[in-house]
Formats: sequence, C-alpha cells, structure tokens
Amino acid sequence: MHSASSSSYSSPEAAAAADPGRMTTVSRHYFGGASSDRDHHLRVDILELGAGTSLPGLVAAKVGANVTLTDIADNTEVLDNIRQICGVNDANCNVLGLTWGDWDEPIFDLHPDIILGADVLYDSAKFDDLFATVTFLLESSPGAVFITTYHNRSLIFLCSGHHLIEFLMVKWGLKCLKLLDGFSFLPSCKAASLQGNIQLVEITLDKEKPK
Repeated sequence: MHSASSSSYSSPEAAAAADPGRMTTVSRHYFGGASSDRDHHLRVDILELGAGTSLPGLVAAKVGANVTLTDIADNTEVLDNIRQICGVNDANCNVLGLTWGDWDEPIFDLHPDIILGADVLYDSAKFDDLFATVTFLLESSPGAVFITTYHNRSLIFLCSGHHLIEFLMVKWGLKCLKLLDGFSFLPSCKAASLQGNIQLVEITLDKEKPK
C-alpha cells in the first residue's frame, strides 16, 4: 500500500441495501493513489454505528494479513457489527470477543505478530487492563509488537494520561521502540483538521528489564 490517505462519504442508501431492516450510514475510505473514487489501490466501507468499525484491521486484511478483530466480549451488538462489516468488504477475518484484563479461554489461542490498537487509549480507567492484556499477548508471541495511537484531545489527558501510560509501561515491562507525531505521517489535509495531536507508537517487551 502506498499512501495512507483516505476520504469518505455517507451513503444511507448503500447501508439500507446491505441490511433493509436497518438504516445507518456507510463511510467509504480510499487508500493509495489519489485516494478518490476513481484512482485508488483499495477501498474499505464502514457501517457507522458509533463503535467497532475495525478500519485498521480491515485494511490489513485487504492487503493480505491474517486478521483477528476483537471487541468487548459481552458487547454482542458491536461484534455483530464487525461481522457485518467484514461481509460488506468481503474480508475473511476472525471476530472474537476479548475484554481487557479478563483471561477467558480465547485469549490463550491468540499468538499475534502485530497487535493493532486504534484509538484504544481513551479511558484512563481501562489503561491498566489494556496493558496487562497486551503484555500477555506479547509474552505468548516472541518478537510481536503493539502498534497504537493516542490522541491528546485535551490538556487534562496531556498532563495525566501521558504520564499514566509511561508508568504502566514500566509496570508491565514494556518499552517504546518508535514514536511518531501525527503531523509526520498523516496527509496535510488530515493533520490540519486534528483537534489536539496524535502520536503513533510501536511498543514491545523490555527484554532488558530484570525478571
């Protein structure tokens, strides 16, 4: 995949055609080339229901990755939405209920090479459970990495959330391999519209930390 830019539009008619019993909104994202409806390398359609759109995972599946998409185990509506999105995009993904901090049976069968977290650092009360789960998955998959973003939407997050993340990374034996500012990897048209700043980070186990 060449560029990471995208554009979108809303199409209630397309959503109704996909599921006549449900009116919702479809956003269409184009990647590569001119990122338009006539010049692009791939397209992903998303049913906008407020959560669980799985756009990064769908893009990964479109370019050939073996993808497992997860969301909170008891949030059946979101999991069903994810399955429907996979069908709309003809994407063969495994959909799994996975709650951070819970050690249910399915988590023991996961051995990812890359863990993608799209905007998962939004509720500081869940950060500890998130990093506990990520650490378990990284320990079960030698060489794996966790790639995620966090969005400094407010001064409160910038002052408290960032330091909490640093503390929990030390607690769980993690380290940051790479950190990129959103303005360095987003298309200028997208970066200019950001409220706050986005950081893209690549995290792995800290092998130098004593056991």
